Amino acid sequence: MSHSALLPTQFVLYANDGYASHIVRLLLAEKQLNFHLQIIQDDFPDVLAELNPYGTLPILLSRDLALYEINVIFEYLEERFAAYSLLPADPKQRAIIRTLAWRIQKDWFYLGDDLQLHIHDTTKKDFADIFATLSPIFGKYPFFMNDQFSWCDVLLLPLLWRLPKMGVTLPKKHCQALLDYQKRLFSRPSFQQSIKHPTQEQYYEQL
Repeated sequence: MSHSALLPTQFVLYANDGYASHIVRLLLAEKQLNFHLQIIQDDFPDVLAELNPYGTLPILLSRDLALYEINVIFEYLEERFAAYSLLPADPKQRAIIRTLAWRIQKDWFYLGDDLQLHIHDTTKKDFADIFATLSPIFGKYPFFMNDQFSWCDVLLLPLLWRLPKMGVTLPKKHCQALLDYQKRLFSRPSFQQSIKHPTQEQYYEQL
């Protein structure tokens, strides 16, 4: 597909199997946007270095605009496609969601990165202990710390989905609220769309 041939509401997503790529797939599905998925399974292609000099995935391409950091991608899509907002209307509440999202990335993503690179029993236990401690907060609202599905849920779900693969077991006795949250949110249509097994080239049409 020629980049210049893309319509204003079409995107190309260069992605791999990591949860950062999954986050963007879920974000696009939640925003009900068309995108062309290009899976990168091997080393980072030289041709993509023109789009992202850091050599990381995912990369979201919209005509002549290439974005390669998940928060920048989110803010761009949130501002451009406000009809399916993932932030509250109230400025104070928007700031709270952004702060929670920052904490999720700072406090939990590094543990996930560590587990994907090196399977350590200590890290697995740390992860399980964190979620066991925090599990009750998942029972206070239908979504993460909010009455509406938000950017925080988009960040959390791909990470939670990968916990079994990382060797992290959530004890039912201490994590029932979190397990209920997972069951409920994993069945969400946008999430189901995001976990469809990707082929080399695949189109996701509007939900």
